[in-house]
Amino acid sequence: METILPSYDDPLFSIILIIVISLMVAIVTYGWGLHKQQREEGNLLKFLEKFDTSECALDIKEMHFEPNMLKPLTLLAKAFENSGEYHKSISIYLYLLKHISHDSGQLELMERLGNTYLHAGFLERSMSIYTEVLRKKPRNVKVLYELGIVYEMMHQYDKAREVIEPLRMLGEETRSLEKFLDFSELHADKTLSIPEKVAKFRQLLEEEPSLYRQIVTVLLQLDTKSAWEIIDPARIKELLDILWLLPNSQLDLDIISSNKQLRTLYYAKGYLQEPVAESGVFSLDILASAKQNGFEEGDLIFSYLCQKCKQSFPVSFKRCPNCMAINSVKVEEKIAKTSPKTDYSLL
Repeated sequence: METILPSYDDPLFSIILIIVISLMVAIVTYGWGLHKQQREEGNLLKFLEKFDTSECALDIKEMHFEPNMLKPLTLLAKAFENSGEYHKSISIYLYLLKHISHDSGQLELMERLGNTYLHAGFLERSMSIYTEVLRKKPRNVKVLYELGIVYEMMHQYDKAREVIEPLRMLGEETRSLEKFLDFSELHADKTLSIPEKVAKFRQLLEEEPSLYRQIVTVLLQLDTKSAWEIIDPARIKELLDILWLLPNSQLDLDIISSNKQLRTLYYAKGYLQEPVAESGVFSLDILASAKQNGFEEGDLIFSYLCQKCKQSFPVSFKRCPNCMAINSVKVEEKIAKTSPKTDYSLL
């Protein structure tokens, strides 16, 4: 029996040819995708080898991995990070990254690893992690912010400003961040004279009132007179700890004597002897009233609340140590019994 093959002009031949080409394209595409995935996984493993050192003391390398272990191990790593055991948290994240294959899970774990390195103070490693995440997902707003923080902490302000532009393009409000970088860069600048710095800080305060606490603190170190000139009695709560712990030698008695809030503060502190009216700050008024009635052992102790994440800390901060928010510190005071020596400064 003779086999009849379709001719080139036959429509059936065209259909068969299209099917064959489609199959070939599908096979090549699948093969290339598989090769690309394997190459990405290989690159990730090579990338992670840079961080897999003896400092990661939690020995889980030989533990068999099951997919249902992802969530509990992630929670355990976060718990270690929250307790300050960063080396254990890091070892868990590295272990998970070597066993998770899907991109979204890897990127989330890499973000967590970068954040852990940031809080642990390993800035170079944190920068490398964030850069790798952004290479795969450039529009990641959270990682862009955190990379900017790393550059800021490394005093690489030019690079920190480069991060602001993509954030702005993604619709983020960046004015406060830009002014905070202006403040940080000016504070770190060793080339300016003190009068030049003072003038620039005062100009910056006019442009960004939210930097009030930081700028007053710096000016008290640079030029006490200029600092007292910008102290606003209506915002005394924002500076209560600084003013309370300020040494006697840094007081401006002319300015203090002309304002009842400041007079109340330093009467309660014991620097002034003349009784004064109420200040509007409950703790100060209580101490001043107690002093008028002969109780001389009153004092204030302070803690510092982040108004964004609600974490409390024993020392003041410019960026929240937990969530890295700027301009979020709230001074909280408590009345206590005077300790033997309280005449010291936060500065």
